[in-house]
Amino acid sequence: MWVIQVPPPFTVQIHVLSLAVEGPSPCLFDWLEVQEQLELRSVVTRFCGNVAPPTVNTNSSTAWVTFRSDATIAGGGFAAQYRALLPGHGSCSRDEFLCDSSRCLLPGALCDGHPHCQDRTDETNCSHKHKDCGGQQSGPSGSLSSPNHPRNYPHQQLCIWQLSVEEGHVITLSFRNFSLETQDVCEFDYVEVHDSLSTGAGRVLGRFCGTTSPPDLVSSGPHMTVVFVADEGVADSGFNATYRAVSVLDRTCAPSQFACSTGECLQPRWLCDGWNDCPDGADERGCDNSTFPPFASSCEAIEVEMCRGLSYNLTSFPNIWLSISDQREAAALLRQYRVLMDLACFEPLRRLVCGMFLPQCSPQGGVLQPCRSVCSSAEQQCSPALDLFSFSWPFNCHLLPDSQDPTECSRP
Repeated sequence: MWVIQVPPPFTVQIHVLSLAVEGPSPCLFDWLEVQEQLELRSVVTRFCGNVAPPTVNTNSSTAWVTFRSDATIAGGGFAAQYRALLPGHGSCSRDEFLCDSSRCLLPGALCDGHPHCQDRTDETNCSHKHKDCGGQQSGPSGSLSSPNHPRNYPHQQLCIWQLSVEEGHVITLSFRNFSLETQDVCEFDYVEVHDSLSTGAGRVLGRFCGTTSPPDLVSSGPHMTVVFVADEGVADSGFNATYRAVSVLDRTCAPSQFACSTGECLQPRWLCDGWNDCPDGADERGCDNSTFPPFASSCEAIEVEMCRGLSYNLTSFPNIWLSISDQREAAALLRQYRVLMDLACFEPLRRLVCGMFLPQCSPQGGVLQPCRSVCSSAEQQCSPALDLFSFSWPFNCHLLPDSQDPTECSRP
């Protein structure tokens, strides 16, 4: 702990230069904490993760800075500077946004749909935000790219492009440049391509990250949706892609390939493999003599005590969204939320985190993420309580399916 004191009436300003502390929010294991004592209350702000927080302008001449680490994962730590300021002279770094006379925000917090300032100035003048990010495109051809490409894309992005061509045509999507944050499992920054006009209506053609360009992707019909997600961490140069409409009648398959009624070409190994790769299931017809066993459900009963008593009792692993291999690993990760059990809002929070860590499994195959409304309801009920502990809401509800259809998402 460091106690920083400046002579009244000056106040303390703290600028964190670098941060590499086990995270993510709500920072239950390792953290950097700034505390200031005001007349009637104490204000505590806690940080963790790998992104340096914005400048902290306190309203006190004394500040307590505490760094805490537990017995496991270690990181690079932190480096910070402080200085004395006259009251009302709060300032921010060059790339930060100042509001409420003393609050600083990182660029990614501007125009993100969630007001962080009491005066809401961070959500005004947003017509320029994401102008090159997502949208609807139609016509025989077109292009799309990540914001700022070929320069680094901004943090905290969610871009959705909905591509449509004439009936009787399919869409071929080709990536020209591709460089996103590299991960073993694409969960931080990624491009995801859906074979439909929305993210919950059709199969996923692929999720991609790293520096290897994805292969050309072909839709089964006249619609395709491309989703680009970037978190608050590492940023790269992003991607550039083009698409074109191809007439189903003009599509030809190689002699060794199988042609679906939509014109889509399948590799021989996909025939009679237990999965419908053609939209009409033509690749799985007449497979009585196949050596492949019939499809068997991969569902398993929920064994994690915290997540029993949901609206469903079957889940499936591995969890591809959170990169969790089995229920034992999920149970270990869920222990961090037990410290919040005394909160009045713990029940909606429990349903949300269980729905994400142990997603609902359908006996017919496939798993469902929680519906966006489940996340939004938990956020609305829990954010005020978490604010008292200086914990920010740890989930991005906008990444979950926004649907009332029980076949597209779950309500744990």
